[in-house]
Amino acid sequence: MTEIRSQLREFLLQWFSLYFPGSAHLWYNILVLCWVGLFALILHLILRSVSKRLLKGRFSDKVVQTDTHTPADLALKLTRNISFVLQGAVVVIQARLWVPEGTAFLHIIEMFTDQWIILFALLSLFSLLNIFQAISDRQPIAAHFPLRGFLQTIKLIASVLTGILAISLLMNKSPLILLSGLGALSAVLLLVFKDAILGLVAGIQLSANNMLAVGDWLEMPKYGADGDVIDIALTTVKVRNWDKTITTIPTYALISDSFKNWRGMSESGGRRIKRSIHIEMSSVRFLDEQEVTALKKADLLSHYLEITLPAINEQNTTKKIDMSCTLNGRRLTNVGTFRHYLVALLKHHPHIHQGMTLMVRQLEPTKNGLPIEIYAFTNTTNWGEYENIQSDIFDHILAILPAFSLRAHEAPTGNDIRQLIK
Repeated sequence: MTEIRSQLREFLLQWFSLYFPGSAHLWYNILVLCWVGLFALILHLILRSVSKRLLKGRFSDKVVQTDTHTPADLALKLTRNISFVLQGAVVVIQARLWVPEGTAFLHIIEMFTDQWIILFALLSLFSLLNIFQAISDRQPIAAHFPLRGFLQTIKLIASVLTGILAISLLMNKSPLILLSGLGALSAVLLLVFKDAILGLVAGIQLSANNMLAVGDWLEMPKYGADGDVIDIALTTVKVRNWDKTITTIPTYALISDSFKNWRGMSESGGRRIKRSIHIEMSSVRFLDEQEVTALKKADLLSHYLEITLPAINEQNTTKKIDMSCTLNGRRLTNVGTFRHYLVALLKHHPHIHQGMTLMVRQLEPTKNGLPIEIYAFTNTTNWGEYENIQSDIFDHILAILPAFSLRAHEAPTGNDIRQLIK
């Protein structure tokens, strides 16, 4: 076979010398270049056709054309890049078969194809990593193990090593020589890749400690972030806020600064209600017998009053307390009875989680009145349902205040001032 190629090369050189005297080698090199290019083109078409046939049975064409991030489309890109690598190898082999060793033309072809092979080998690695990412995104475990940051780290390292290899081939030097010279540039490299290094370390800590995952509700006022985490990359974390804007946070900021992750609330199955209603303190007083009789008719208070009233009367009778003086003995207050009513209301409410903390407490009085705080949890974490439940409870509380002879505190308005002037 080698003898046949030698004879064919001699024949072509003689033929070109006959018709193109003085430029026979030039025309021979052009012919070889055309032949190598044609062979590479035919090989590319064959590999592309075979890869499409192999992938057609596994993925639908519709998905490949409409979604550029599906494993099918990424697999096509991988096979295309691999085919380019094979074409580069074939070009080198063909050139060495037809071009004499040691010529400048062969050296140029080898130098060009070496860079071609390195480039598309790197792109093939990128496509393979993207396939892993696309498959991982469809798995439930992907939310708790952000793979994107690690894959981007691999891409960064591969890009640096590929660049060193490409330069070494151009210089015709060993890559070890360039690697040995990187020690002097370490400070510059650390400065250039500072964000990537910090992001890698932060990503490992976030994953190892399960601090943050895609889909978590993140609140970080320093960066104006309040919404769902949609992406955790090597250097940035993207948050879709509730107003549909996107906030980008440096990954290392999640380690150096504090943030609130609402995942615990979502996983617990209950969402906290912590809101106060302010009572006008001048409306707080003891209940008289007529008001007590009226309140006994309330289903949520009947049990409390049946137990509390006999205990109060027995204590006052035993101690022979003069009840004609309001300063003596134990008595029911409207605000205390109101607080017990709210506890019973929450305990019988169908949308309040009975397995979590439930209390109605009185806070320190302020210039805005006496705060009565509701502290409970709904049995749903859905935002819309939670707001409806909370609103319904406080609608009811505001409506029943007159039944306890209580008034909600309100700051004076312009209309109040006008009424005083009249």
